[in-house]
Amino acid sequence: MVVRIVKEAELKDSLGIVVTESYTFADPPEELILDCGEKLGPITVAYETYGTPNEDRSNAILILHAFSGDAHAAGWHEGDRKPGWWDDMMGPGRAFDTERYFVVCSNVLGGCKGTTGPSSLNPETGKPYGAGFPLVSIPDMVRVQARLLDKLGIEKLLAVAGGSMGGQQVLEWLVAYPERVRSAIVIATAARHSPQQIAFNEVGRQAILADPNWNEGQYYSGEQPSKGLGVARMVGHITYMSDTSMAFKFGRRAGANGKSHPFGTGFEVEDYLQHKGLTFVDRFDANSYLYITRAIDEYDATGGGNLAERFERLNARVLVLSFKSDWLYPSYQSREIVRACKKAGVDVTYCEIESTYGHDAFLLEVEAQSNLVSHFLRRAHTAGEGA
Repeated sequence: MVVRIVKEAELKDSLGIVVTESYTFADPPEELILDCGEKLGPITVAYETYGTPNEDRSNAILILHAFSGDAHAAGWHEGDRKPGWWDDMMGPGRAFDTERYFVVCSNVLGGCKGTTGPSSLNPETGKPYGAGFPLVSIPDMVRVQARLLDKLGIEKLLAVAGGSMGGQQVLEWLVAYPERVRSAIVIATAARHSPQQIAFNEVGRQAILADPNWNEGQYYSGEQPSKGLGVARMVGHITYMSDTSMAFKFGRRAGANGKSHPFGTGFEVEDYLQHKGLTFVDRFDANSYLYITRAIDEYDATGGGNLAERFERLNARVLVLSFKSDWLYPSYQSREIVRACKKAGVDVTYCEIESTYGHDAFLLEVEAQSNLVSHFLRRAHTAGEGA
């Protein structure tokens, strides 16, 4: 394995080298009771922190990652080829200013980057859970985050922020723990998935289930369901981009590999999708894909009722952001969240950002988001100091 040495110049404008930590709780007989009715424990959660907490920890911000993200939101790990997934937004002088705020990011329950999930060892068998792992929900993920904050001594968050699946977790924080949140940043998400959003996830799940190497979820000692997971990721990447961004990035240019047979890769966009599928297989677990996408699809912030009513206990400022070219999470879904906030009397600000990047814009439109987020957080922080 080739280990890349992070260059000093790359560290200069970032948080530098960071380390992922872990916290274990819910040891039997104090297991966490999940929404599915099953008990789970012990649970280990992987997390990273950036910046320094103030005396009463009132400057804490919780960052929540999207579907394939993890706790490594910013800075560099030794050997990294690139920094954390939201590095451009976090650090000294950036939107989430670590000279002002104490920032926490954790990997979700059901994941495969240090937090308990299907690839973790089942203490009862000594083997990976596989498909025997209990179904988890977005609320279950948030309960684990709440327990982590308890451990860190954080009673109330200055802000909770996230995009895509991270945005769903933000909404769950608002409805489940309104007393623990002073402000929230909800980016490119939906209160509940539309049939189309569910359909795309189902295609990915079926690609994995159809791979003979999936083996009913018990593949950890043999061949991985790489083809199925790779195809699932290819489908996902199509939804993350826009027609405009694909045309600009690839056009109809021929692929580098040419056509080895009539159905081989003939276009650059095909090379790109295959590359994304192959690299995803190296860093993500197929069972986690199944469990997490199911949790995303099942989530309903309305609780089967009225979202405005669920926001009535909320005393927090909310910033909602969407992107014009995002067809995976179109802006109308963000506006539904905004309307619910207004009906509930919540102090809400909404901005639809011009972008051609599609859903990926929440990771790429750094300047536009930074200006909005920085101003919003300063207001929330100042209001807290005056309380």
